[in-house]
Amino acid sequence: MNEENNELLTVIGVRFRTAGKIYYFDPDGQEISKDDHVIVETARGLEYGTVVSDPMQISKEKFNKALKKIVRKALPEDDARQAANREKEKEAFAVCLEKIEKHNPEMKLIDAEYTFDNSKVLFYFTADGRVDFRNLVKELAMIFKTRIELRQIGVRDEAKILGGYGICGRPLCCHLYLSDFAPVSIKMAKEQNLSLNPTKISGVCGRLMCCLKNEEEIYEELNRKLPKPGDEVRGNDGLTGEVASVNILRQTVRILVEVDDEKELHEYGDGEWTLIRKRKKGKSGNAKKTKPESAEEEQNAEELEILENRERKPHSGREAEQE
Repeated sequence: MNEENNELLTVIGVRFRTAGKIYYFDPDGQEISKDDHVIVETARGLEYGTVVSDPMQISKEKFNKALKKIVRKALPEDDARQAANREKEKEAFAVCLEKIEKHNPEMKLIDAEYTFDNSKVLFYFTADGRVDFRNLVKELAMIFKTRIELRQIGVRDEAKILGGYGICGRPLCCHLYLSDFAPVSIKMAKEQNLSLNPTKISGVCGRLMCCLKNEEEIYEELNRKLPKPGDEVRGNDGLTGEVASVNILRQTVRILVEVDDEKELHEYGDGEWTLIRKRKKGKSGNAKKTKPESAEEEQNAEELEILENRERKPHSGREAEQE
């Protein structure tokens, strides 16, 4: 490996929005600590960010291009300017909301953002499908006398920006700390033996809950140690039967055995059973049927299918600018 790529760089992580993506910069010898505010050069010009990590050493090979340097630690006048921008964003939001009602009532405005140097105003919105906002952009450019960017976002991004509380009673993970959205699937809910009712496994955004991903790896590991419902196993007491159910966290197996011509459920712990034969595909045995048995279950399955298809479909944000 090239010795140059093995070189360690001193970097700090900076965020520009709450729970936003972390970008790395060269502190350039300045004494900068976590929670400091800094001014940095970005593709959008000068920006005001919050340091989320103390200086650390990272291999140069982790970065595709040279890191930009911190311009300076935020001065009192920078802090005042940032606070003023936050107030201007509230005014810009109200103005844009009024103009949307006039031009594009099918758009839902989510947020407004001024760049630190006021060279651009960004408006984030959601909409079903494509929206023609050319006239809206022109009018906003005339009002604010600066570059205008309208950016279409998805429902997950909407929840991330606005925040809220999940069914667990805690603030939304995406608004609190998630920098990026990891792919989530119904398979994760099945692995964790959760109810497949869409109202119980979808978040406020209407998509599958991000937290399904949190414990996915450990559940996959635990499930690998257990038989599947319908498999034939033998307990350490010599009784043989089909697996009726498993408890993933307790690592126990309940099998249906025949004792004196009667069916009984016996529970076995880790190491107390031996797999004899796996269930053949298409044969349900005594395991729970996967085919919906009621109109409600069928509707739930259809809703889950819609959720999963939405999850797999990449969101393509649309942007437009007007000088």
